[in-house]
Amino acid sequence: MGRNSRVTDTGIIATQPYLLAMPHPLNSLHNLRQALADLRSNVITDRAFVQTAREQTDLFATLPPKFKTVWLNLLDRLESSALFTEESCSFSQTDLLNSLAMVLDKAQAQLDTPT
Repeated sequence: MGRNSRVTDTGIIATQPYLLAMPHPLNSLHNLRQALADLRSNVITDRAFVQTAREQTDLFATLPPKFKTVWLNLLDRLESSALFTEESCSFSQTDLLNSLAMVLDKAQAQLDTPT
């Protein structure tokens, strides 16, 4: 087992116990980063990512309203992109995913900035 793993009396392995100790916004940010990585590697579908992304309300409640506005706009575009099966002249899923990652990076910077 790895350094972050432990076995409880029930035999359940906790692979990332540090997530339980993180404040909700940071936990949400981590979940979004993981879901985005899973989407990029085709582990989950666009639909599953959008559902996960819309559920992370704790994160956007702690950020300035513009973050939520931009994030939801990007999610709407991702949902609309389901009509396209590949990159096209008018749409690039890669660019959209990069934009989502950039919002998460800026959210991280905002959370790391002392108030």
